[in-house]
Amino acid sequence: MDKNIFKAAEERLRLREHDEAYRLKAAMEGASRKAAASELETVRLRGSVLAVLALHIGSVHAIGMGELYEQVYGEPWENRINDTRALRHVITALRREGIPINSSTAKTGGGYYHPAAGSELANYLRRNKIRALKILNINAKITRVSLPNYLGQCQLEMGEVGHGDEAA
Repeated sequence: MDKNIFKAAEERLRLREHDEAYRLKAAMEGASRKAAASELETVRLRGSVLAVLALHIGSVHAIGMGELYEQVYGEPWENRINDTRALRHVITALRREGIPINSSTAKTGGGYYHPAAGSELANYLRRNKIRALKILNINAKITRVSLPNYLGQCQLEMGEVGHGDEAA
């Protein structure tokens, strides 16, 4: 099952990179060379992050942000928050595309990694669900409705958004 998840994520990434390369070519031919160069840098960052994380499978092999930054950029960061922002954005974008990138905040050995087993992925998904439900529960309390009613309202408001993803 884990291999199928990675294969599906890799295939989606390949298709997106092909689409991005096509858009980059069109943008380079147009007037916006600066925007195309920025998008090209984003594609390069994504590829570098994925290449580094491919070597870090399982929580015991997590890579810290500082080391990840050095491996992606080839130099140490100077300002931990500002310098690593682009990497955090890339990791978030990859997660939004369905690529499983786990993280650990452990004092020793914390960092980013691909899940090694189904249980690591299941734990990551469970933590995300709990986080999301806590936020939605706060919203429900503020609007003075029960969480189930609030979730129903959210579903109605979303309408067709995500409707095509239910089969996936």
